[in-house]
Amino acid sequence: MKLKMPVAIVLFILGFSTFAQTRDTLDLEGNWAFQIDRNDLGTVEKWFTQKLKDNIILPGSMLTNNKGNDISIATHWTGSIYDSSFYFNPRYKKYQQPGDVKFPFWLTPKKEYVGAGWYQKEVNIPKDWKNQRLYLFLERAHTETVVWLDDTPLGMQNSMVAPHQYELPADIKAGKHTLTIRVDNRMKEINVGPDSHSLTDHTQGNWNGIIGKLKLIATPSVYIGTIQAYPDREQKEILFKIPVNQAETKKTTITLNLDLSTFNTSETTDFNFRKKEVRLTEKTDTLEVTYPLGENLKLWDEFHPALYRAHFSLTSKAGTDDQELSFGIRDFKTQGRSFTINDRPTFLRGTLDNAIFPLTGYPPMDVPFWERIFRIIKNHGLNHVRYHSWCPPEAAFKAADRLGIYLQPEGPSWANHGTALGVGRNIDRYIYEETNRMMQQYGNYASYVMMAYGNEPRGKQVEYLTAFNDYWKQKDARRLYTGASVGGSWPVIPNNEFMVRGGARDLDWKNHAPQSVNDFSENIKDFSVPFVSHETGQYCVFPNFDEIKKYTGAYEARNFELFQEDLADHQMSDQADAFFKASGKLQVLAYKYSIEKAMRTPGYSGYQLLSLSDYSGQGTALVGILDAFWDAKPYVNAEEWREFSSETVPLAKLPKFVFTNAEEFKAEIQIAHYGKAKRITNQSWSITDEKGEELASGTFNQPEINYGLSNLGVVEFPLREIDTAQKLTLKVSVDDTNFKNHWDFWVFPEALPKLPSSVYECTELEEKALKVLEKGGTVLLNAAGKIVKGAEVAQTFLPMFWNTSWFQMRPPHTLGIVVDPEHPLFQDFPTDFHSDLQWWSILNKQQVMHLEDFPPAFKPLIQPIDTWFMNRRLAMAFEAQVGNGKLMVISVDLNDPKKDAAAHQLYYSLQQYMNSDDFNPETKLEPKLIQDLFTTPSRQQFDMYTKDSPDELKPKNEGK
Repeated sequence: MKLKMPVAIVLFILGFSTFAQTRDTLDLEGNWAFQIDRNDLGTVEKWFTQKLKDNIILPGSMLTNNKGNDISIATHWTGSIYDSSFYFNPRYKKYQQPGDVKFPFWLTPKKEYVGAGWYQKEVNIPKDWKNQRLYLFLERAHTETVVWLDDTPLGMQNSMVAPHQYELPADIKAGKHTLTIRVDNRMKEINVGPDSHSLTDHTQGNWNGIIGKLKLIATPSVYIGTIQAYPDREQKEILFKIPVNQAETKKTTITLNLDLSTFNTSETTDFNFRKKEVRLTEKTDTLEVTYPLGENLKLWDEFHPALYRAHFSLTSKAGTDDQELSFGIRDFKTQGRSFTINDRPTFLRGTLDNAIFPLTGYPPMDVPFWERIFRIIKNHGLNHVRYHSWCPPEAAFKAADRLGIYLQPEGPSWANHGTALGVGRNIDRYIYEETNRMMQQYGNYASYVMMAYGNEPRGKQVEYLTAFNDYWKQKDARRLYTGASVGGSWPVIPNNEFMVRGGARDLDWKNHAPQSVNDFSENIKDFSVPFVSHETGQYCVFPNFDEIKKYTGAYEARNFELFQEDLADHQMSDQADAFFKASGKLQVLAYKYSIEKAMRTPGYSGYQLLSLSDYSGQGTALVGILDAFWDAKPYVNAEEWREFSSETVPLAKLPKFVFTNAEEFKAEIQIAHYGKAKRITNQSWSITDEKGEELASGTFNQPEINYGLSNLGVVEFPLREIDTAQKLTLKVSVDDTNFKNHWDFWVFPEALPKLPSSVYECTELEEKALKVLEKGGTVLLNAAGKIVKGAEVAQTFLPMFWNTSWFQMRPPHTLGIVVDPEHPLFQDFPTDFHSDLQWWSILNKQQVMHLEDFPPAFKPLIQPIDTWFMNRRLAMAFEAQVGNGKLMVISVDLNDPKKDAAAHQLYYSLQQYMNSDDFNPETKLEPKLIQDLFTTPSRQQFDMYTKDSPDELKPKNEGK
């Protein structure tokens, strides 16, 4: 039934009108009776007719109520475990003691339980609900619910994305009744994949409970269903599809009223709608109302998230029913390989939300929580969130609508590791059911602009996901669809409207010196639709043990406790903070140049960080610049991050970052602009030294900055007057704005003076070296390429990916270095306390030394930071007294002519130091300890003990 309804438009100056819902509700929050059904006997024994023996608070979970089993080494987790060494390595036995188990793989819940739990409450049905339609509303249950009212079964539902709603019997009597709900969090007939973020212990955990709104709701027997709004920006109108239901099929006259207003804009508009009578003839009739919005259309986007509120009132002889919804007018589309929002190009700067909720385990259901998260995200220059294999609650969509965030929720599945798509399992049907529930429940929200089935599947995925895309493109054009979010090795789904894919992300600095010229053009040349990088970065940082005290809720950071204890066992607990901050600085540097590489790629459409915040699962993936609580870490702030992550980012194409003073510095300057309008302003540049003194400056002759990627000009600066080794900084800013960016580069003298030296240099601690030391002489031992104790540690300049445990110690194993920049060794070598780009040729693919037998308090001069799963004390340079002499040992050949000017400068600084009075090592070591580095392998080695997971760790349910 289609109705074209006229409207009168009235400016409403004082504000917006508010509407009260007239549906009667009975809140069910608070105390419930409860009982665990470990033996799965409750249904057979008819527990719904009995009084349950325990108590619990809802909304909540068994975990937040401290119900369930104690954690033990035999706990059967929901989630794959790829590193079985924890179960076999004698080093970990101390963490497997009853009552004090410390798993390294994820946060540890205080309790766990997988199975059936029974929840029961006495409810009192009001007398004035007679002849009303009554239903039970459970906003989010995990995962399967079966409901009884007294001894009458109301049915079973299984959804991880939408409310469970149950109709009560039409002939229900007023007075007291017993409501019983059986919640089962096992994967049974439907296996979405044990690593799906919707339920895995890696993320929110496989919790058992009911959260959000718990209500009995009464409506008239003629009532409104879930309304869907379909805005049309070009036609300046909106189509509402309004299901109207009645208890039985009969002819019924209803009156429909619709009030519409904008409510979060500076100038509010109120649209007044006249009454309209409609004749119903079916049990369910869908009214289609087209509503003109006029010329003064308010559009929704990340900069101006204008929203409309519609209030529907349906009156019949049965009474009056109301429903209210909000929506935004926007077109989120593709144009070639670009996204557009209301015909304006946009670039997705995104992060994943991996369902990490350390205080509860389950997602908070209130809007303020999500507004806080989205404000943090926007404060870091981002405009987009992907929900990896899960769908957030309605509160998240409401908050995203209000703040202007582009969302990509997904079906609750990572169909891998024990399940698959397109091979006839129940998951095939369930994905369609769940994504339909997502559309029905959240489809009106303007922020819901993209969707995928979920993450990285296996099975007949091309056939299945091609059909999935076709289904949704035909069914609902309000958003864009991609079959799955995948890594670079997954097959391409041919009818994706956009790609979320690996294969064109991150840096290639393992085999090539750092530069900021290359881009991803070659990697994406075969794609004709927008390309968004899948899980960009994944650069690790050392744990922050100060974070442990923040875990005051349902989870404990026992993984952090394990890493902290192990670091202490390796005599380095006093260096934990230095490791954390130094590795953090390297992490930020890697993210900066990865993001800039994406933004300077023509045709690139966006990136999704693995996470702006830490991912607590899968071996503890500390990839965030924020912790698991979305709180800042001390080594970078939002303003610094926005330099390279915002709607307008200056970019510099630098062929290298290490120069000599015989060269000329030259940089091509670009700007990536995706703001709310073209920008007309000047742009400036400057080059400064470490004291902040300006050495050169200029402006660009580009007064208009258009959308997309633009060239501003070239910065040229001769370096011949730089006569000492130093760091310089190129800065580019957009005048009269906060948009700016900077790039550090290093200049070293081309020719270094020959120093008179009494230092004996050698490549092994041979007889002559020992004699020099015995006579009180000075020896430089260049051990490059000859180290045995530590040869198993793979070091590159970039930090480890994800974490070493989860990829079975795949290299690299280190997180940069920590040094003391005030040490006289570095008097002639400009450095901070952490890795920076001038260290690349010194560190990348160079050997480290494992000092496992050195005195407990011994500290190296250049110390690589090891993976927290091993916590080996590593060195690239250390000094010691040996015999009567002084010894310096390095594991890199700084004098190698193939190395760059930075390495040669460090060699010069090393010579200066060793020939000075400052060179006076404090610790005395025996020659054999040094020689062991060349001859004896490390005692501490990584051993998987088995190439396969123990049987109890393997994903089950292959056939479902």
